[in-house]
Amino acid sequence: MNTYELLSCLKMKQVYGTLPEKIDGLCDDSRKAVNNSLFICLRGYTVDGHNYYSEAIKNGSTLIIAEEKLDIQLDHVGMVVVEDTTKALALLACKFYNYPSRHLTIFGVTGTNGKTTVTTLINHVLKRSGQKTALSGTNGSELDNEYNSSPNTTCDALTNQQMMNRASNLGIKNMVMEVSSHGLSQGRLWGVEFDIVTFTNLTQDHLDYHDTMEDYGYIKGLLFSQLGNDMTKEKYVILNKDDAWFQTYASMAPVEVISYGIHSAAHFKAENINFHEHGTDFTLIAPAAKIDMHINLLGKFNVYNALAAITSLYAKGDIPLEKIVAYIQEMNPVSGRMEKIDIDSPISIYLDYAHTPDAIENIIKTVLPFKKKKLIFVAGTGGNRDELKRPLMGEKASAADFVILTVNDPRFEDPATILYDMEKGMRHNNYEMIPDRKEAIQHAIDISEPGDILIIAGKGQEDYQIIEDKKYPHSDMKIAMERCSAKYNFKV
Repeated sequence: MNTYELLSCLKMKQVYGTLPEKIDGLCDDSRKAVNNSLFICLRGYTVDGHNYYSEAIKNGSTLIIAEEKLDIQLDHVGMVVVEDTTKALALLACKFYNYPSRHLTIFGVTGTNGKTTVTTLINHVLKRSGQKTALSGTNGSELDNEYNSSPNTTCDALTNQQMMNRASNLGIKNMVMEVSSHGLSQGRLWGVEFDIVTFTNLTQDHLDYHDTMEDYGYIKGLLFSQLGNDMTKEKYVILNKDDAWFQTYASMAPVEVISYGIHSAAHFKAENINFHEHGTDFTLIAPAAKIDMHINLLGKFNVYNALAAITSLYAKGDIPLEKIVAYIQEMNPVSGRMEKIDIDSPISIYLDYAHTPDAIENIIKTVLPFKKKKLIFVAGTGGNRDELKRPLMGEKASAADFVILTVNDPRFEDPATILYDMEKGMRHNNYEMIPDRKEAIQHAIDISEPGDILIIAGKGQEDYQIIEDKKYPHSDMKIAMERCSAKYNFKV
Protein backbone atom coordinates (compact mmCIF):
# COMPACT_ATOMS: atom_id res chain seq x y z
CA MET A 1 0.00 0.00 0.00
CA ASN A 2 1.13 3.55 -0.69
CA THR A 3 2.72 4.87 2.50
CA TYR A 4 1.08 8.30 2.40
CA GLU A 5 -2.34 6.74 1.83
CA LEU A 6 -1.78 4.38 4.77
CA LEU A 7 -0.67 7.17 7.11
CA SER A 8 -3.66 9.30 6.16
CA CYS A 9 -5.64 7.49 8.87
CA LEU A 10 -3.44 9.16 11.52
CA LYS A 11 -4.32 12.82 11.89
CA MET A 12 -1.92 13.83 14.65
CA LYS A 13 1.63 12.68 13.89
CA GLN A 14 5.20 13.88 13.50
CA VAL A 15 7.09 12.58 10.48
CA TYR A 16 10.88 12.24 10.41
CA GLY A 17 13.18 11.16 7.60
CA THR A 18 12.20 10.03 4.13
CA LEU A 19 9.16 7.80 4.02
CA PRO A 20 9.28 4.67 1.84
CA GLU A 21 7.08 4.73 -1.25
CA LYS A 22 5.05 1.74 -0.13
CA ILE A 23 4.48 -0.63 2.78
CA ASP A 24 4.09 -4.35 2.14
CA GLY A 25 3.25 -5.49 5.67
CA LEU A 26 2.63 -4.52 9.29
CA CYS A 27 4.20 -6.05 12.41
CA ASP A 28 4.46 -5.41 16.14
CA ASP A 29 7.02 -8.18 16.69
CA SER A 30 10.51 -7.29 15.45
CA ARG A 31 11.24 -10.95 14.74
CA LYS A 32 8.44 -10.96 12.15
CA ALA A 33 9.63 -7.87 10.32
CA VAL A 34 10.27 -8.33 6.58
CA ASN A 35 11.40 -6.12 3.70
CA ASN A 36 9.31 -2.94 3.26
CA SER A 37 7.37 -3.56 6.46
CA LEU A 38 6.08 -1.11 9.03
CA PHE A 39 7.09 -1.86 12.63
CA ILE A 40 5.02 -0.35 15.39
CA CYS A 41 6.47 -0.04 18.89
CA LEU A 42 3.96 -1.14 21.52
CA ARG A 43 4.41 -0.77 25.27
CA GLY A 44 3.39 -4.09 26.82
CA TYR A 45 3.28 -5.18 30.46
CA THR A 46 6.60 -7.04 30.28
CA VAL A 47 8.10 -5.96 26.93
CA ASP A 48 8.47 -2.50 25.36
CA GLY A 49 8.62 -2.58 21.57
CA HIS A 50 10.59 0.67 21.60
CA ASN A 51 13.59 -1.43 22.65
CA TYR A 52 13.44 -3.58 19.51
CA TYR A 53 13.20 -1.13 16.62
CA SER A 54 16.83 -1.81 15.63
CA GLU A 55 16.09 -5.51 15.16
CA ALA A 56 13.03 -4.64 13.08
CA ILE A 57 15.12 -2.39 10.84
CA LYS A 58 17.76 -5.10 10.51
CA ASN A 59 15.04 -7.52 9.38
CA GLY A 60 13.75 -5.15 6.71
CA SER A 61 11.38 -2.60 8.26
CA THR A 62 11.53 0.76 6.47
CA LEU A 63 9.04 2.64 8.64
CA ILE A 64 8.89 2.82 12.44
CA ILE A 65 5.86 4.06 14.41
CA ALA A 66 6.69 5.08 17.99
CA GLU A 67 5.53 7.22 20.90
CA GLU A 68 8.87 9.04 21.14
CA LYS A 69 11.61 10.11 18.79
CA LEU A 70 14.10 7.25 18.53
CA ASP A 71 17.80 7.26 17.70
CA ILE A 72 17.38 6.08 14.11
CA GLN A 73 19.56 6.76 11.09
CA LEU A 74 16.90 8.33 8.89
CA ASP A 75 18.63 8.02 5.52
CA HIS A 76 16.88 4.74 4.62
CA VAL A 77 14.19 4.48 7.32
CA GLY A 78 11.26 6.76 8.08
CA MET A 79 9.81 7.38 11.52
CA VAL A 80 6.41 8.59 12.65
CA VAL A 81 5.77 9.64 16.26
CA VAL A 82 2.22 9.39 17.62
CA GLU A 83 0.69 9.77 21.07
CA ASP A 84 -0.70 6.23 21.37
CA THR A 85 0.81 3.41 19.29
CA THR A 86 -1.82 0.88 20.43
CA LYS A 87 -4.61 2.99 18.95
CA ALA A 88 -2.47 3.82 15.93
CA LEU A 89 -1.95 0.12 15.27
CA ALA A 90 -5.70 -0.51 15.20
CA LEU A 91 -6.24 2.38 12.76
CA LEU A 92 -3.33 1.35 10.53
CA ALA A 93 -4.34 -2.32 10.48
CA CYS A 94 -7.92 -1.45 9.51
CA LYS A 95 -6.69 0.81 6.71
CA PHE A 96 -4.03 -1.62 5.45
CA TYR A 97 -6.43 -4.56 5.27
CA ASN A 98 -9.32 -2.46 3.90
CA TYR A 99 -11.63 -2.74 6.92
CA PRO A 100 -12.28 -6.50 6.58
CA SER A 101 -14.95 -6.73 9.28
CA ARG A 102 -17.29 -4.81 6.94
CA HIS A 103 -17.33 -7.86 4.69
CA LEU A 104 -18.21 -10.32 7.46
CA THR A 105 -21.07 -10.98 9.86
CA ILE A 106 -19.26 -10.87 13.18
CA PHE A 107 -20.56 -12.47 16.37
CA GLY A 108 -18.95 -11.44 19.66
CA VAL A 109 -19.57 -13.40 22.85
CA THR A 110 -18.50 -12.08 26.25
CA GLY A 111 -19.05 -13.06 29.89
CA THR A 112 -17.22 -14.79 32.71
CA ASN A 113 -18.25 -18.35 31.87
CA GLY A 114 -19.63 -20.06 28.79
CA LYS A 115 -17.92 -18.08 26.01
CA THR A 116 -16.19 -21.07 24.44
CA THR A 117 -19.30 -23.25 24.49
CA VAL A 118 -21.56 -20.54 23.05
CA THR A 119 -19.14 -19.61 20.24
CA THR A 120 -18.61 -23.29 19.40
CA LEU A 121 -22.36 -23.88 19.20
CA ILE A 122 -22.87 -20.84 16.96
CA ASN A 123 -19.99 -21.91 14.74
CA HIS A 124 -21.35 -25.46 14.47
CA VAL A 125 -24.83 -24.33 13.42
CA LEU A 126 -23.44 -21.95 10.80
CA LYS A 127 -21.28 -24.70 9.32
CA ARG A 128 -24.12 -27.24 9.35
CA SER A 129 -26.29 -24.76 7.47
CA GLY A 130 -23.68 -24.69 4.71
CA GLN A 131 -21.97 -21.40 5.58
CA LYS A 132 -18.21 -20.93 5.74
CA THR A 133 -17.04 -19.69 9.13
CA ALA A 134 -14.11 -18.49 11.18
CA LEU A 135 -13.82 -18.98 14.95
CA SER A 136 -11.51 -17.30 17.45
CA GLY A 137 -11.24 -17.95 21.19
CA THR A 138 -9.67 -19.76 24.12
CA ASN A 139 -9.17 -22.98 22.16
CA GLY A 140 -7.43 -21.11 19.32
CA SER A 141 -8.68 -20.07 15.90
CA GLU A 142 -10.35 -21.94 13.07
CA LEU A 143 -10.64 -20.59 9.55
CA ASP A 144 -12.70 -22.84 7.29
CA ASN A 145 -11.59 -26.00 9.19
CA GLU A 146 -7.94 -24.90 9.50
CA TYR A 147 -6.92 -24.78 13.18
CA ASN A 148 -4.26 -22.69 14.97
CA SER A 149 -3.44 -22.17 18.64
CA SER A 150 -3.65 -18.76 20.31
CA PRO A 151 -1.98 -17.36 23.46
CA ASN A 152 -5.04 -15.29 24.42
CA THR A 153 -8.81 -15.67 24.42
CA THR A 154 -9.00 -12.44 22.40
CA CYS A 155 -6.24 -11.81 19.85
CA ASP A 156 -4.43 -8.47 19.53
CA ALA A 157 -5.69 -5.78 17.15
CA LEU A 158 -3.26 -6.61 14.34
CA THR A 159 -3.92 -10.36 14.48
CA ASN A 160 -7.67 -9.74 14.46
CA GLN A 161 -7.47 -7.61 11.31
CA GLN A 162 -5.15 -10.14 9.63
CA MET A 163 -7.48 -12.99 10.55
CA MET A 164 -10.58 -11.20 9.28
CA ASN A 165 -8.79 -10.23 6.08
CA ARG A 166 -7.75 -13.82 5.45
CA ALA A 167 -11.27 -15.03 6.22
CA SER A 168 -12.73 -12.56 3.74
CA ASN A 169 -10.22 -13.60 1.06
CA LEU A 170 -11.24 -17.25 1.60
CA GLY A 171 -14.87 -16.40 0.93
CA ILE A 172 -15.86 -16.78 4.58
CA LYS A 173 -18.93 -14.74 5.50
CA ASN A 174 -19.13 -15.29 9.29
CA MET A 175 -16.70 -14.85 12.16
CA VAL A 176 -17.44 -15.90 15.72
CA MET A 177 -15.21 -14.39 18.43
CA GLU A 178 -14.80 -14.86 22.16
CA VAL A 179 -14.36 -11.43 23.71
CA SER A 180 -12.47 -11.18 27.01
CA SER A 181 -12.48 -8.27 29.42
CA HIS A 182 -8.70 -7.98 28.97
CA GLY A 183 -9.19 -7.74 25.22
CA LEU A 184 -11.76 -4.98 25.62
CA SER A 185 -9.78 -2.91 28.11
CA GLN A 186 -6.55 -3.20 26.10
CA GLY A 187 -8.15 -2.16 22.80
CA ARG A 188 -7.61 -5.49 21.05
CA LEU A 189 -11.10 -5.19 19.52
CA TRP A 190 -10.65 -1.68 18.15
CA GLY A 191 -11.56 -1.74 14.47
CA VAL A 192 -13.81 -4.80 14.68
CA GLU A 193 -17.36 -3.97 13.57
CA PHE A 194 -19.56 -6.44 15.43
CA ASP A 195 -23.04 -7.30 14.20
CA ILE A 196 -24.36 -9.54 16.99
CA VAL A 197 -22.91 -9.41 20.51
CA THR A 198 -23.94 -11.85 23.23
CA PHE A 199 -23.55 -11.79 27.01
CA THR A 200 -23.47 -15.00 29.05
CA ASN A 201 -23.03 -14.04 32.72
CA LEU A 202 -20.88 -12.04 35.10
CA THR A 203 -19.32 -13.67 38.17
CA GLN A 204 -16.11 -13.04 40.10
CA ASP A 205 -12.93 -13.32 38.07
CA HIS A 206 -9.93 -11.19 37.03
CA LEU A 207 -10.13 -8.87 40.04
CA ASP A 208 -6.33 -8.79 40.05
CA TYR A 209 -6.72 -6.80 36.83
CA HIS A 210 -10.02 -4.94 37.21
CA ASP A 211 -9.90 -4.22 40.99
CA THR A 212 -13.68 -4.37 41.54
CA MET A 213 -16.68 -6.21 40.14
CA GLU A 214 -18.08 -2.85 39.03
CA ASP A 215 -14.97 -2.12 36.97
CA TYR A 216 -15.05 -5.65 35.57
CA GLY A 217 -18.73 -5.32 34.66
CA TYR A 218 -18.38 -1.95 32.95
CA ILE A 219 -15.39 -3.15 30.91
CA LYS A 220 -17.57 -5.99 29.61
CA GLY A 221 -20.19 -3.39 28.74
CA LEU A 222 -17.80 -1.74 26.29
CA LEU A 223 -18.70 -4.46 23.79
CA PHE A 224 -22.33 -3.36 23.76
CA SER A 225 -21.73 0.39 23.80
CA GLN A 226 -19.23 0.12 20.92
CA LEU A 227 -21.83 -1.13 18.45
CA GLY A 228 -22.27 2.44 17.30
CA ASN A 229 -25.25 4.51 16.26
CA ASP A 230 -25.48 3.72 12.53
CA MET A 231 -29.11 2.63 12.42
CA THR A 232 -28.87 1.65 8.74
CA LYS A 233 -27.09 -1.55 9.81
CA GLU A 234 -28.91 -4.45 11.47
CA LYS A 235 -27.16 -5.07 14.77
CA TYR A 236 -28.36 -6.88 17.89
CA VAL A 237 -27.42 -7.37 21.52
CA ILE A 238 -28.25 -10.73 23.12
CA LEU A 239 -28.52 -10.60 26.93
CA ASN A 240 -29.10 -13.06 29.77
CA LYS A 241 -32.30 -11.80 31.43
CA ASP A 242 -31.50 -13.70 34.64
CA ASP A 243 -28.17 -11.95 35.19
CA ALA A 244 -27.98 -8.93 37.51
CA TRP A 245 -26.20 -6.91 34.80
CA PHE A 246 -29.03 -7.29 32.28
CA GLN A 247 -30.58 -3.88 32.77
CA THR A 248 -27.23 -2.07 32.81
CA TYR A 249 -26.13 -3.63 29.54
CA ALA A 250 -29.57 -3.16 27.97
CA SER A 251 -29.34 0.58 28.69
CA MET A 252 -25.80 0.74 27.25
CA ALA A 253 -26.79 -0.93 23.98
CA PRO A 254 -27.70 1.48 21.14
CA VAL A 255 -29.48 -1.30 19.22
CA GLU A 256 -32.30 -3.79 19.73
CA VAL A 257 -31.91 -6.14 22.70
CA ILE A 258 -33.09 -9.76 22.50
CA SER A 259 -33.21 -11.63 25.81
CA TYR A 260 -32.96 -15.23 26.94
CA GLY A 261 -33.34 -16.86 30.34
CA ILE A 262 -34.78 -19.54 32.57
CA HIS A 263 -36.31 -17.75 35.54
CA SER A 264 -37.27 -14.37 34.05
CA ALA A 265 -39.70 -13.51 31.29
CA ALA A 266 -37.55 -13.44 28.16
CA HIS A 267 -37.88 -13.64 24.38
CA PHE A 268 -36.26 -17.10 24.48
CA LYS A 269 -36.90 -19.17 27.58
CA ALA A 270 -36.26 -22.73 28.79
CA GLU A 271 -39.00 -24.47 30.77
CA ASN A 272 -39.61 -28.01 32.05
CA ILE A 273 -35.88 -28.68 32.45
CA ASN A 274 -34.83 -32.25 33.26
CA PHE A 275 -31.24 -33.22 33.82
CA HIS A 276 -29.81 -36.62 32.86
CA GLU A 277 -26.38 -38.19 33.17
CA HIS A 278 -25.78 -37.86 29.42
CA GLY A 279 -27.71 -34.71 28.55
CA THR A 280 -30.51 -32.31 29.35
CA ASP A 281 -34.15 -32.00 28.24
CA PHE A 282 -36.14 -28.78 28.20
CA THR A 283 -38.90 -26.96 26.36
CA LEU A 284 -37.82 -23.95 24.34
CA ILE A 285 -40.31 -21.11 24.43
CA ALA A 286 -39.50 -18.82 21.49
CA PRO A 287 -41.35 -16.21 19.43
CA ALA A 288 -44.31 -18.05 17.88
CA ALA A 289 -42.75 -21.42 18.73
CA LYS A 290 -42.64 -24.05 21.46
CA ILE A 291 -40.10 -26.83 20.90
CA ASP A 292 -39.12 -29.81 23.06
CA MET A 293 -35.35 -30.20 23.02
CA HIS A 294 -32.67 -32.66 24.12
CA ILE A 295 -29.07 -31.44 24.21
CA ASN A 296 -26.02 -33.63 24.75
CA LEU A 297 -24.66 -31.07 27.21
CA LEU A 298 -24.84 -31.42 30.98
CA GLY A 299 -26.16 -28.97 33.52
CA LYS A 300 -28.20 -25.82 33.91
CA PHE A 301 -25.32 -23.63 32.78
CA ASN A 302 -25.35 -25.41 29.43
CA VAL A 303 -29.06 -24.70 29.07
CA TYR A 304 -28.11 -21.03 29.30
CA ASN A 305 -25.33 -21.58 26.77
CA ALA A 306 -27.70 -23.28 24.34
CA LEU A 307 -30.24 -20.48 24.74
CA ALA A 308 -27.55 -17.85 24.11
CA ALA A 309 -26.46 -19.58 20.89
CA ILE A 310 -30.04 -20.12 19.66
CA THR A 311 -30.96 -16.48 20.32
CA SER A 312 -27.81 -15.18 18.59
CA LEU A 313 -28.46 -17.26 15.49
CA TYR A 314 -32.12 -16.28 15.44
CA ALA A 315 -31.00 -12.64 15.40
CA LYS A 316 -28.88 -13.27 12.29
CA GLY A 317 -32.10 -14.24 10.60
CA ASP A 318 -31.07 -16.53 7.73
CA ILE A 319 -31.44 -19.96 9.39
CA PRO A 320 -34.93 -21.24 10.34
CA LEU A 321 -35.39 -21.75 14.09
CA GLU A 322 -36.23 -25.43 13.57
CA LYS A 323 -32.87 -26.02 11.89
CA ILE A 324 -30.99 -24.05 14.54
CA VAL A 325 -32.55 -26.27 17.20
CA ALA A 326 -31.84 -29.46 15.25
CA TYR A 327 -28.17 -28.57 14.79
CA ILE A 328 -27.76 -27.53 18.44
CA GLN A 329 -29.14 -30.91 19.50
CA GLU A 330 -26.44 -32.68 17.47
CA MET A 331 -23.59 -31.12 19.41
CA ASN A 332 -21.47 -33.14 21.80
CA PRO A 333 -19.76 -31.46 24.79
CA VAL A 334 -17.21 -28.87 23.78
CA SER A 335 -13.61 -29.95 24.23
CA GLY A 336 -12.56 -29.43 27.85
CA ARG A 337 -15.97 -28.12 28.94
CA MET A 338 -17.67 -30.70 31.16
CA GLU A 339 -16.23 -33.29 28.80
CA LYS A 340 -16.43 -36.91 29.88
CA ILE A 341 -13.25 -38.83 29.09
CA ASP A 342 -14.21 -41.69 26.80
CA ILE A 343 -12.45 -44.66 28.37
CA ASP A 344 -13.56 -48.10 29.55
CA SER A 345 -13.13 -47.30 33.23
CA PRO A 346 -15.13 -48.12 36.39
CA ILE A 347 -14.95 -44.44 37.38
CA SER A 348 -16.41 -41.46 35.52
CA ILE A 349 -13.90 -38.70 34.75
CA TYR A 350 -14.84 -35.21 33.57
CA LEU A 351 -12.57 -32.42 32.37
CA ASP A 352 -13.66 -28.82 32.78
CA TYR A 353 -12.17 -25.36 32.44
CA ALA A 354 -13.86 -24.17 35.66
CA HIS A 355 -11.56 -21.72 37.44
CA THR A 356 -14.09 -19.40 39.08
CA PRO A 357 -16.26 -20.00 42.19
CA ASP A 358 -19.47 -19.86 40.16
CA ALA A 359 -18.23 -22.34 37.55
CA ILE A 360 -17.07 -24.80 40.24
CA GLU A 361 -20.44 -24.59 41.97
CA ASN A 362 -22.29 -25.23 38.72
CA ILE A 363 -20.34 -28.27 37.58
CA ILE A 364 -20.58 -29.92 41.01
CA LYS A 365 -24.34 -29.34 41.06
CA THR A 366 -24.51 -30.92 37.61
CA VAL A 367 -23.08 -34.30 38.65
CA LEU A 368 -24.38 -34.61 42.23
CA PRO A 369 -27.74 -36.14 41.19
CA PHE A 370 -25.89 -38.96 39.44
CA LYS A 371 -23.34 -39.68 42.17
CA LYS A 372 -23.30 -43.32 43.29
CA LYS A 373 -20.30 -43.25 45.62
CA LYS A 374 -17.71 -40.48 46.08
CA LEU A 375 -17.28 -37.26 44.15
CA ILE A 376 -13.58 -36.38 43.97
CA PHE A 377 -12.79 -32.88 42.82
CA VAL A 378 -9.43 -31.53 41.63
CA ALA A 379 -9.57 -27.73 42.01
CA GLY A 380 -6.87 -25.51 40.59
CA THR A 381 -6.17 -21.84 40.06
CA GLY A 382 -3.26 -19.83 38.66
CA GLY A 383 -0.46 -17.81 40.12
CA ASN A 384 -0.20 -14.02 39.84
CA ARG A 385 -3.95 -13.83 39.28
CA ASP A 386 -7.07 -12.88 41.26
CA GLU A 387 -6.27 -13.84 44.87
CA LEU A 388 -9.67 -12.86 46.25
CA LYS A 389 -11.47 -15.67 44.47
CA ARG A 390 -9.23 -18.42 45.86
CA PRO A 391 -11.00 -18.96 49.22
CA LEU A 392 -14.34 -18.86 47.40
CA MET A 393 -13.14 -21.59 45.07
CA GLY A 394 -12.21 -23.73 48.06
CA GLU A 395 -15.61 -23.09 49.59
CA LYS A 396 -17.47 -24.14 46.44
CA ALA A 397 -15.24 -27.18 45.94
CA SER A 398 -16.17 -28.32 49.46
CA ALA A 399 -19.47 -29.58 48.04
CA ALA A 400 -17.48 -32.60 46.80
CA ASP A 401 -16.74 -35.56 49.09
CA PHE A 402 -12.99 -35.22 48.65
CA VAL A 403 -11.05 -32.27 47.27
CA ILE A 404 -7.51 -32.02 45.97
CA LEU A 405 -6.25 -28.45 45.81
CA THR A 406 -3.60 -27.85 43.18
CA VAL A 407 -2.22 -25.20 40.81
CA ASN A 408 -3.05 -24.57 37.15
CA ASP A 409 -0.20 -22.30 36.11
CA PRO A 410 2.09 -21.17 38.96
CA ARG A 411 3.80 -18.47 36.87
CA PHE A 412 6.09 -16.55 39.29
CA GLU A 413 4.10 -17.21 42.47
CA ASP A 414 4.96 -19.73 45.18
CA PRO A 415 2.51 -22.66 44.71
CA ALA A 416 2.24 -23.06 48.48
CA THR A 417 0.82 -19.54 48.79
CA ILE A 418 -1.80 -20.30 46.15
CA LEU A 419 -2.88 -23.48 47.94
CA TYR A 420 -3.02 -21.83 51.37
CA ASP A 421 -5.31 -19.14 49.92
CA MET A 422 -7.67 -21.78 48.54
CA GLU A 423 -7.50 -23.76 51.78
CA LYS A 424 -8.98 -20.82 53.73
CA GLY A 425 -12.34 -21.49 52.11
CA MET A 426 -12.54 -25.26 52.71
CA ARG A 427 -15.61 -26.32 54.70
CA HIS A 428 -14.50 -29.84 55.65
CA ASN A 429 -11.27 -31.71 56.30
CA ASN A 430 -11.50 -34.20 53.44
CA TYR A 431 -8.90 -32.58 51.25
CA GLU A 432 -5.24 -32.60 50.35
CA MET A 433 -2.98 -29.93 48.92
CA ILE A 434 -0.67 -31.10 46.12
CA PRO A 435 1.08 -28.25 44.27
CA ASP A 436 2.31 -30.38 41.35
CA ARG A 437 -0.71 -30.67 39.06
CA LYS A 438 0.38 -33.95 37.50
CA GLU A 439 0.82 -35.54 40.94
CA ALA A 440 -2.54 -34.15 42.04
CA ILE A 441 -4.37 -35.80 39.12
CA GLN A 442 -2.52 -39.06 39.60
CA HIS A 443 -3.38 -39.06 43.31
CA ALA A 444 -7.05 -38.44 42.52
CA ILE A 445 -7.02 -41.58 40.34
CA ASP A 446 -5.13 -43.55 43.00
CA ILE A 447 -7.70 -42.87 45.74
CA SER A 448 -10.67 -43.51 43.48
CA GLU A 449 -12.85 -46.59 43.68
CA PRO A 450 -15.25 -48.13 41.14
CA GLY A 451 -18.43 -46.05 40.96
CA ASP A 452 -16.73 -42.76 41.89
CA ILE A 453 -16.96 -39.54 39.86
CA LEU A 454 -13.81 -37.50 39.33
CA ILE A 455 -13.87 -33.93 38.07
CA ILE A 456 -10.56 -32.38 37.03
CA ALA A 457 -11.13 -28.63 36.84
CA GLY A 458 -9.12 -25.58 35.91
CA LYS A 459 -7.45 -26.21 32.55
CA GLY A 460 -9.84 -28.19 30.36
CA GLN A 461 -8.06 -29.16 27.15
CA GLU A 462 -5.12 -26.78 27.50
CA ASP A 463 -1.95 -28.60 26.46
CA TYR A 464 0.54 -26.55 28.45
CA GLN A 465 1.39 -25.31 31.92
CA ILE A 466 2.95 -21.88 32.55
CA ILE A 467 5.86 -21.92 35.01
CA GLU A 468 7.44 -18.49 35.43
CA ASP A 469 7.16 -17.08 31.89
CA LYS A 470 7.56 -20.32 29.92
CA LYS A 471 5.06 -22.88 28.68
CA TYR A 472 5.71 -26.57 29.27
CA PRO A 473 3.76 -29.51 27.75
CA HIS A 474 0.94 -30.62 30.02
CA SER A 475 -2.32 -32.47 29.39
CA ASP A 476 -4.83 -33.22 32.15
CA MET A 477 -6.52 -35.76 29.88
CA LYS A 478 -3.33 -37.64 29.02
CA ILE A 479 -2.26 -37.80 32.66
CA ALA A 480 -5.68 -39.04 33.78
CA MET A 481 -5.99 -41.65 31.04
CA GLU A 482 -2.52 -43.09 31.63
CA ARG A 483 -2.95 -43.32 35.41
CA CYS A 484 -6.45 -44.72 35.13
CA SER A 485 -5.27 -47.32 32.63
CA ALA A 486 -2.49 -48.43 34.99
CA LYS A 487 -4.79 -48.59 38.04
CA TYR A 488 -7.75 -50.34 36.41
CA ASN A 489 -5.79 -52.40 33.91
CA PHE A 490 -7.22 -51.45 30.53
CA LYS A 491 -5.71 -50.15 27.32
CA VAL A 492 -5.98 -46.47 26.45
